[in-house]
Amino acid sequence: MIYENHSVKELKIAYIGGGSRGWAWTLMNDLAKATDMSGTVYLYDIDFEAAKNNETIGKKFPGTGWEYKAVRTAEEAMTGADFVIISILPATFDEMEFDVHAPEKYGIYQSVGDTAGPGGFFRALRTVPMMREIAANVRKYCPRAWVINYTNPMAVCIGALYREFPEIRAYGCCHEVFGTQTLLSNALEEIEGIKGVSRRRIAVNVVGVNHFTWFTSAQYQDKDLFEVYRRFIDKYYECGYNRKGLGNWMNDFFQSDARVRMDLFRRFGYVAAAGDRHLAEFMDFEDYLADCKKWSFALTPVSWRKNNLKERLARSERLLSGEEQWELRSTGEEGTEQMRALLGLDTLVTNINMPNRGQIENLPYGAIVETNAVFRADSLSPVMAGAVPDSIYPLVARAARENEATLDAAFSLDLGYAYEKFAALNLLKSLKEEEKKELFATMCKGTEAYLGAYKK
Repeated sequence: MIYENHSVKELKIAYIGGGSRGWAWTLMNDLAKATDMSGTVYLYDIDFEAAKNNETIGKKFPGTGWEYKAVRTAEEAMTGADFVIISILPATFDEMEFDVHAPEKYGIYQSVGDTAGPGGFFRALRTVPMMREIAANVRKYCPRAWVINYTNPMAVCIGALYREFPEIRAYGCCHEVFGTQTLLSNALEEIEGIKGVSRRRIAVNVVGVNHFTWFTSAQYQDKDLFEVYRRFIDKYYECGYNRKGLGNWMNDFFQSDARVRMDLFRRFGYVAAAGDRHLAEFMDFEDYLADCKKWSFALTPVSWRKNNLKERLARSERLLSGEEQWELRSTGEEGTEQMRALLGLDTLVTNINMPNRGQIENLPYGAIVETNAVFRADSLSPVMAGAVPDSIYPLVARAARENEATLDAAFSLDLGYAYEKFAALNLLKSLKEEEKKELFATMCKGTEAYLGAYKK
């Protein structure tokens, strides 16, 4: 890369999962708007044709300064890369169908199934070997690159990268916190009449693990937002709150009426800072998942994901043919802003996932945690967030332990050992031992094409 006139040129970005029909386009959009950076994005994917299509689509994007090149090998994509972006789907939605729906036979329902519970566990068994290979390639081809992961299960993926290559410079991005900052901004408008406050101006202290994050403080200027949020909850606790319209969660699986977040605040006194669908999977099954309609959120069926993929494939065809032109928009993501800060073009404070180096003082050293961090020129420093408060500590500590146990299971490459960790999952505690064994065998069968490295 070359620094010139307050900009950086000739950057090399390796995109692992470069055939993506979602995150890749988001990156292309945001890079087109980052006018003080330019270079080449190398698109590497096991589906070369998908990456090749994105090469063509990338060249059609508005703006200048970025080239896109599909390549067939990790070596070509990663050699000398300044940044490595990981956005992969571990296996296909056929395997995810087992992750999400096989447990339903035993009365265990999951709202997402990609992070916690049996779905997250089996997704991790497939994903960790892939992450280990990526980390080994970083060590071989670009050991000083900054590695940005978007793949779930986030904490397990980041843990795998660091276990395989301890010197890796990796972190994970998640936008769940952004949505809760926006909810607090809406509360300011509803309760105090203060309109138009950007979520970026909501100052929060973040603690927890990915998809089970919490704010231990929240402030706007001189206002303590916990008190504002308490009054907001008093107003909307029974009916729920959704700016897009009450009941919208029934038509959009990614929406909720924030009733889980509201209830968690009343129960524990701190702001749960992820979407309701994710938060529910970290609690006891009887708390929210057993009656999600009561709590105004939906279970996301894998059939919806398959149909959505068809729609994205159709859009890819329209973008390729020129029938549809991409219009630049605000994506709400921060990946390019993080890159700019790491290049010294700005400074940024935002939430990320990385190993605990003391930023959360009462969680295990080395566990993958989510807190704020400061991005500066070639430097990433976690913000010291203090301790997880006593009221939520048992919940957060349990989630961190499950992440580490899942990582141990995947690194063991031994399905017998993996079963021991699977059987201890909190969401499965109501099942009998024989039911757990049957479910494990069923889920192994459903994903066996991706378990070839595991000892049976």
